[in-house]
Amino acid sequence: MKKLFLLGAFLMSFLQMKADEGMWLMMLVKRLNGVDLQKKGLHLTAEEIYSVNKSSLKDAIVQFGGGCTAEIVSDQGLLFTNHHCGYGNIAALSTPAKDYLTNGYWAMKKSEELPAQGLSVRFLVRMDDVSQRINAKLNNNMTADERRAVLEAEYKAIQTENSENGKYTVVVKDFFNGNEFYYFVYQDYKDVRFVGTPPASLGKYGGDTDNWEWPRHTADFSVFRIYADPNGNPAEYSATNVPLKPKHSLPISLKGYKPGDFTMIVGFPGRTNRYLTSYGIQQMTQKDYPAWVEASKLAMDVMKKYMDKDQGVKLNYASQYASVANYWKNRQGTIDAIAKNGTISEKRKLEQSYQQWAAMPENQAIYSGILEEMDAYYKQISTRNVERNYGSQMQRNAKYIPVAYSLGSLFKTYADQDAAGRAAMKQKVLDAVEKSYDGFHPQLEGEMLNAMVSLYQARVERGVASPTVMGADAVGLANMAYASIFANKESALNFVNNPDRLKIDADPLKKFADGYVTEQKLLGERFAKVDDAFAKNNRLFFDGLRKSQTDRAFYPDANSTMRLTYGKVTTLPVRTDRNYYGISEKDNYFTDTKGMIAKYKKGDEEFDLPKKFIDLVNKKDFGMWADKKTKKLHVNFLSDNDITGGNSGSPIMDGYGRLLGLAFDGNSEALSGDIVFEPTWQKTINLDIRFALWIIEKYGNAGHLISEMKFVK
Repeated sequence: MKKLFLLGAFLMSFLQMKADEGMWLMMLVKRLNGVDLQKKGLHLTAEEIYSVNKSSLKDAIVQFGGGCTAEIVSDQGLLFTNHHCGYGNIAALSTPAKDYLTNGYWAMKKSEELPAQGLSVRFLVRMDDVSQRINAKLNNNMTADERRAVLEAEYKAIQTENSENGKYTVVVKDFFNGNEFYYFVYQDYKDVRFVGTPPASLGKYGGDTDNWEWPRHTADFSVFRIYADPNGNPAEYSATNVPLKPKHSLPISLKGYKPGDFTMIVGFPGRTNRYLTSYGIQQMTQKDYPAWVEASKLAMDVMKKYMDKDQGVKLNYASQYASVANYWKNRQGTIDAIAKNGTISEKRKLEQSYQQWAAMPENQAIYSGILEEMDAYYKQISTRNVERNYGSQMQRNAKYIPVAYSLGSLFKTYADQDAAGRAAMKQKVLDAVEKSYDGFHPQLEGEMLNAMVSLYQARVERGVASPTVMGADAVGLANMAYASIFANKESALNFVNNPDRLKIDADPLKKFADGYVTEQKLLGERFAKVDDAFAKNNRLFFDGLRKSQTDRAFYPDANSTMRLTYGKVTTLPVRTDRNYYGISEKDNYFTDTKGMIAKYKKGDEEFDLPKKFIDLVNKKDFGMWADKKTKKLHVNFLSDNDITGGNSGSPIMDGYGRLLGLAFDGNSEALSGDIVFEPTWQKTINLDIRFALWIIEKYGNAGHLISEMKFVK
């Protein structure tokens, strides 16, 4: 009965929400009567959006590579996602001689579609609510260890009950700061092949300058295909695999759009913190993110120094650089937006209201004093969090550390074997070496190690710092690495062929990496009790917040599970410091190729354009892809859907579930959106699918791909 009451309250609050706020779980969409959304322009039933037993919209949308979203657009398993989502896979397939990342690529037949090693896509099969089951075994008097034991046992049982002996991957996740629990059943396909992409000058047009900014003019898309065994089941790559016949694929709308038109996006948003306290926001934006920004920028500078000198290095580090640069600008933008939008002061108003409720006699025993304890927690862990941010960027970008740690452990085990044992595990060791040094540039990595350790030493307080890192000779670390077993692929292979336990134990780079990782674990143990106490307070705070704010809608934070967000095509207030390239204020919901040409700068890394593209645009040979109303070839457009990282590549659809485009970005004015929704400023920037299809047909001469798709005019 309690479960039904909570669901009813949840759905009532859903119907009171503004159209553009909230990322909604698919199972809950099924429980809606649909009246509210139908008034806004939805023409699908809940069953057509999410169904377990029948084909539905969810079956055309996949999690792509673990960090993005993609959609199936043909009955032969053809996928669209963003260019920046496929970026790493395209770079890995590229060489200086066959540079698909820079020059683009189109497979003219299926035999030319290239296996993307390590890439997989994940389908949601079904989900269910197990909150009542799990909460019945939990109580607030449990210790953190007791709670973890219950959750671990229940998670394991639920996974066993639903995996069908390993056919499916089952993931159980908590929601609302640990107050509710849902499980998700997935099916993973591991044979995914690269079909095509425009050149980087189109797919990444605008570069870092335009990233998170409007107006945008970029062809941010790439094309892949899912393959399965002859029976349609997931399989490792094989020449005998065939294109997947999906349960559902998205038809494509050529009708266009105008302000106010209904839109919905379904995807896998990564993470939001909409219920973070003012204390948490203050720590994040004044301590944590500034550390992240500084360390990221230093790493980018080191990479770019070497990437600019050598095309091979540029390809090898392209994905890493793009990822670091994206988060670097996002974090700085979040800092700026939080300050500009007065987010902390607004949170404090809400917390004052909560404290008044918590002070009531009937609420005091459980909820009073929680915010004060959370405030004290952030003060206690502030310097630890700063260390985490400098340390995480050091580990992420200075590859000598993870290589020496992971390979060092493996090499040690290998060296301890007798001849038969070494023979049995040699291939595993060789594969690990190959993977560790794929695209590895020793000179870049040596300078990166020196730079990141030097920054760590200068910024991290000794009370929470790694003694190993603080005691290192930062200037000499590169030379230490170059003299190590792990200096490069050749030296690592030499050890495999001549294993020596004494040599591996004495290796100074391994000692450095082992010392740092061990000290990180000890630091975590040191703060374990305060972290556990905070987790409990955070859970109780949200529980009390939901009870005290009965007139407010509460939706779960994003956590990489499939969500639906709905909204409309919209405009963004015009800013005097921006060039809109001929788009009037009333038409500030789309950009077109005219603006793209206006930004063109020959030879510029971010704003160069291929001559063929310029010639095609100047001829205005837009064919069926031009907008019927404006007569222009639209490039990007705006909606007010609520998205975040992980939604990249998500389909933006009309009310019939027809594809209008691909979501790929947000806007800088609302980079605080992961913490608080900004209804005036928060927008989604989308690629118009007609622009992508025009590029495929006219620029790429790959019209055979278009013939697979279903269009609605």
